[in-house]
Parts: sequence; structure tokens; C-alpha cells
Amino acid sequence: MMPRQIVFARCMICFLSIAFLALPALPAMAAGNTAVKSQKAAAGPESRDAETWFRKGALVATYGNNKAAVGYFTKAIALDPNHGGAWFSRGVSYGQLGLYPQGIESINRAIAMEPQNGLYYYGRARVILLSGDREKAREDFRRAADLGDEDAQRYLKKNPK
Repeated sequence: MMPRQIVFARCMICFLSIAFLALPALPAMAAGNTAVKSQKAAAGPESRDAETWFRKGALVATYGNNKAAVGYFTKAIALDPNHGGAWFSRGVSYGQLGLYPQGIESINRAIAMEPQNGLYYYGRARVILLSGDREKAREDFRRAADLGDEDAQRYLKKNPK
């Protein structure tokens, strides 16, 4: 595998982890309740809560539709500016689209909210790595590893320098 393919594969692992969080809601979303459907139709699609938009974003990102995912994560952030997962996921999606500065900025917001979350440092390292700055990415891999992120620990073990 080429380095970019490896980075993509690892980012997809992050997305799959996020999507796993959304799985419990999928049956309810798919089956729906007619009363709930009519309430939503009356209120309009913009009335959904931040978690709904976050889960939709995680689902479409899992299937590689990062452009749509950015839109859903942005809606989640608009409804709940303190949703660290939405900021993080939007950042990773931006990174997959090649929009590295926007991706890093979004992940920085997530890190500011949850500075002890190793996954966030790992994700930012991946986006920085995609942008071509190996040394800066390495700093975040180290920080993530120090916070217990196993993927970062494996990366550092496989890439000692």
C-alpha cells in the first residue's frame, strides 16, 4: 500500500468507530414512527437535533461521501457548538477532501473541548500527514500515544523515525 492509501485506511477506521456509535439509532431512523414522521414533516428537516445530524454525517462519511458529511457535521455544530465529536469528524472529512487547513482548524476546536482525547490528536496527525508535514504529524502521534491511543502507538512503533 502507498502511504496515502494507508492514511485513508486509518481514517476510515476512525469513521467506522464513529459510525459504530450511530448504529443503535439506525433501526429507529429506518423504521420510523408515523407520529414522529408527521411531527418531523410539520416541523421541517432543520428541526432535527445535533446528534441526528452527527449520526447522518458519520454514516455518509463511512461510505466515503465526505462532502455530504461535512454538511451534516456543520449542521450538528450549528445546533450544538460544544459537540466535540462533530468538530472532530468534520475535520477528518475536510482532510479526506484535501482541505487540510479547514480540517486542522475543526480538529483543533475538538481538542480545545476535550484535550485529553487521544483520538482527536491521532486524527489531527493523520490530516497533517496527508498535508505532507511528517514532523508536525509525528508530534501529534506522540501526544495521542501518550494519551493511550493504540493506533498512534502502533504507528510510532512501525515508523520509528
